Amino acid sequence: MRPSKTALRAGVLILAVAAGMPALAAGEGAPARVVPAKAPQCFACHGANGIATMPDAPNLAGQNEGYLSKTLQEFRSGARQHEVMSLMAKGLSDQDISALAAYFSKIEISVKQ
Repeated sequence: MRPSKTALRAGVLILAVAAGMPALAAGEGAPARVVPAKAPQCFACHGANGIATMPDAPNLAGQNEGYLSKTLQEFRSGARQHEVMSLMAKGLSDQDISALAAYFSKIEISVKQ
């Protein structure tokens, strides 16, 4: 069985950003946030700042931590299906899911008008 173009494209993007980032600045005067080890695989579609870089990917910045955790658990278990996310979540431990949910939920979104 051959992977779909979407899955291949996601894999290539993940490899491109998988070099990792130890910390990201949280804004002027704010301390840097430690980036969870598995976060770089999320950055390809959801952005390092939690703002989606792919048209069909949702923004994760500021989302409810419980919602993010539950959603990742559902993708991992197969209770929720998505061609790319189901593959990405399979390799996540409970600790990875907790760290990712906490990380993205704490990103503050500033709206400038």
